[in-house]
Amino acid sequence: MNIFRLTGDLSHLLAIIILVLKIWKTRSCAGISGKSQILFALVYFTRYLDLFTNYISLYNSFMKIVFIGASLATLYLMYMKFKATYDRNHDTFRIEFLLIPVTLLGLLVNHEFTPLEIGDTVLVVQVLWTFSIYLESVAILPQLFLVSKTGEAETITSHYLMALGSYRALYLINWIWRYYFEGFYDLIAIVAGIVQTVLYCDFFYLYITRVIRGRALRLPA
Repeated sequence: MNIFRLTGDLSHLLAIIILVLKIWKTRSCAGISGKSQILFALVYFTRYLDLFTNYISLYNSFMKIVFIGASLATLYLMYMKFKATYDRNHDTFRIEFLLIPVTLLGLLVNHEFTPLEIGDTVLVVQVLWTFSIYLESVAILPQLFLVSKTGEAETITSHYLMALGSYRALYLINWIWRYYFEGFYDLIAIVAGIVQTVLYCDFFYLYITRVIRGRALRLPA
């Protein structure tokens, strides 16, 4: 654990809190992509399968439970409690175009680099973990597509995206730190993190130039 990873985790947690509070307080999920939230839920479930079998620390277990619980709460609010406010007409990104490639990547390019064998629990967990890394790198695309399609994002939604993007950027710095001081790196996580951060770059620029100055965030259609 280092300051960049800790700050990244807190930024990730902040993003989730902002999202849940936004939906709960406004009683609306307008402007939020349910498809992105489904993909993030898949990320957490496939990454944290070891929650009850591999104890690392209280902090680690707590964060895993929070992310899984928050993703379930978000899906419940969007698809059940406030489903009438969900903008299905604009949230039209075809997530199968993301799921199929990342599933193939998870099977073909993972840390084991061996064929998947039925009953090989360790390898299955490793493949699912790798799948979650690849999927997280592109899970925000339906949300960015929705914002681009509608033309603008509420300020609170922009804060959510900024916190989420900052989490990935801070994790990249974390990998630089770990390589420099520990001599350790994870190429799959680094490349996926770079891809995810690049996807946020246009949003980062607009956030800094518009939202911080009190102007509505508008993205090109």
